[in-house]
Amino acid sequence: MSKPEKDLLSAPITWQSSEAGSADMHADPAAAQSVTYAPAMSQKTRRAICAGAVALADLVAFGAAYLHLSFVANPAMLGVVPVMIALTVVALHWMIGFYPGDRLQPQEILRRHALAFLAAALLVAAIGGFDQGGWSGVAMSEVFLMIAMILQVPARYLVQHFLHHVGLWGTPTRFLADAEKARALETFFTLNWRFGLLPTQDTGAIAALDYVPTREDATDLHRGYDKVLVLADLPKQRVSGIGPRAMRGAVGEWIADPSFVPISARKRAFDLAIAVPALILAAPVLALASVAIWMVDPGPVFYRQARDGHNGRALRMLKLRTMYRNADARLQALLRDDPVARAEWETHFKLQNDPRILPVVGKVLRGSSCDELPQLLHVIAGEMSIVGPRPFPEYHLAAMPPEFRLKRSAVAPGITGLWQITARSDADLALQQQLDEHYIDNRSVWLDLWIVLGTFGALLGRKGAY
Repeated sequence: MSKPEKDLLSAPITWQSSEAGSADMHADPAAAQSVTYAPAMSQKTRRAICAGAVALADLVAFGAAYLHLSFVANPAMLGVVPVMIALTVVALHWMIGFYPGDRLQPQEILRRHALAFLAAALLVAAIGGFDQGGWSGVAMSEVFLMIAMILQVPARYLVQHFLHHVGLWGTPTRFLADAEKARALETFFTLNWRFGLLPTQDTGAIAALDYVPTREDATDLHRGYDKVLVLADLPKQRVSGIGPRAMRGAVGEWIADPSFVPISARKRAFDLAIAVPALILAAPVLALASVAIWMVDPGPVFYRQARDGHNGRALRMLKLRTMYRNADARLQALLRDDPVARAEWETHFKLQNDPRILPVVGKVLRGSSCDELPQLLHVIAGEMSIVGPRPFPEYHLAAMPPEFRLKRSAVAPGITGLWQITARSDADLALQQQLDEHYIDNRSVWLDLWIVLGTFGALLGRKGAY
């Protein structure tokens, strides 16, 4: 990586954003209005909100098409067919990456929109023989589909415009290029906000490059940025030398972190085969536990805690709350006044008589490990595995050797593991490390299955659970 490019990693960027839909590369950004990102919200959450809002706009467009059709015909004769068409199109749009639909070139948006319409139209025609309305009903369904797909365009724009206005649309982006080109890129993407790459001083989201990085550069960049994007050429400026067509119509190509070791396909299939049905079965337990927690100590029933995730990436681990909301203050007071408790904490990082735990419900949830059930969502998202080293808090990891922490991070963290079924909370740091190392060095699907089966026995016995 050249020195000017490295300097850009720490160089501040000031920017403004416009409400305009398109602009020339050399448009003056001074006339733009500033945009503030939604505070205290992760980029993943923002994108999920945007995806849901755009999908809702599509459904609203179908509703408007149904009302419009009712003025010239009787769409009630179609029965539930309009609903099926709407859900089918939404599913197609999700499959082709239309939710939220940013980071795509205009011609690619048009292509995907046309393909989704064609696929839906052919599907409507294919099932026409089974439609109670006969082929006249098929014709009406096709007209309904056409009206809805046309209305989706303005509906989406209005929703995207609103999301942009409230600071939810787009991703904070640093443009790493020479000063002149970086300013031009900032201006273009500020004014063309629908691409979703909005210049910012934040260094934690996306690095947008005007060159293809080497393996070493990519590794360095991923240490400072969540994602790295090589930009496609723009109509009025050659950026990376790679055209949008070569990038399948996207605004750029993602560069993977060379140091990232993905979860194997077999382990991923094993995880999903357990996590999906387990989450469905656990839903009533989660609902009852949430009510019980709120009754004992009103407030949020879930909480997130920062943990080290796979390959050292940050993981905001989700759990049911089993402690009082002022748990940290209670712990500090106990460790200050009780040397026996302090010694126990320094050995195990757990306390048998923990003053932070909620009465009854907290002990039941922790003893049965039901407080861990929300982590099934992390497994489904690919951030965790069913079996693996537990994602410890930083204060716990700080007591471990750095080389072991590095080895640990190469494996996806798990909901259960070898030490949980053998020693649970009775294991000190040395035994935890020994058991984790044994698992990492000998892991297999069969070992995972043995640990999962052993977990049920450990939960029933409740030995070392507190």
